[in-house]
Amino acid sequence: MKIYTKQGDSGQTSLIGGTRVPKHHIRIEAYGTTDELNSYLGLLGEYAEVKEFVPLIRNIQDTLFVIGSHLANDAAKSHFSPPEITEEEVQLLEVSIDKMDTVLAPLKNFVLPGGCAANATAHVARCVCRRAERCVVHLNEHEPVSPTILHYLNRLSDWLFTVARYASHISGGEEIVWKTR
Repeated sequence: MKIYTKQGDSGQTSLIGGTRVPKHHIRIEAYGTTDELNSYLGLLGEYAEVKEFVPLIRNIQDTLFVIGSHLANDAAKSHFSPPEITEEEVQLLEVSIDKMDTVLAPLKNFVLPGGCAANATAHVARCVCRRAERCVVHLNEHEPVSPTILHYLNRLSDWLFTVARYASHISGGEEIVWKTR
């Protein structure tokens, strides 16, 4: 199978089910941003400070692929039925957040990204996650999206924020506290 088809050369692409849409369509923005987030998670998993989370990161990446298949699927024209995203997957993130919080100092100030590379990467992923969430919320205004997908993306951004803090803690670095001018 060739990697290129030339089908998208005119600025259009196909959803699952065959519907052609412009590459700037909100569905494409939503699953494209989810894919971008997935790539940042792959990068995040390469840092020593978060090695203990690699199994969860791989689970998250798998879930993001499933979310992407939901977002790319034109259910009216497709016979494809992607696996459901469950609240249990949201709870996995919550359990991990709660576990990290037991070793982190209480958050009393806003913090800036940085202090170690894993922290900064987790913050970039968090920002991309928030953008993906905004795209999915926008899509949901026009075409229904599973509420669990919205719950998952919202909790994932919380998890990424906590992982950033945890990475600084594990590396022995200090969090960069934002100080008002």
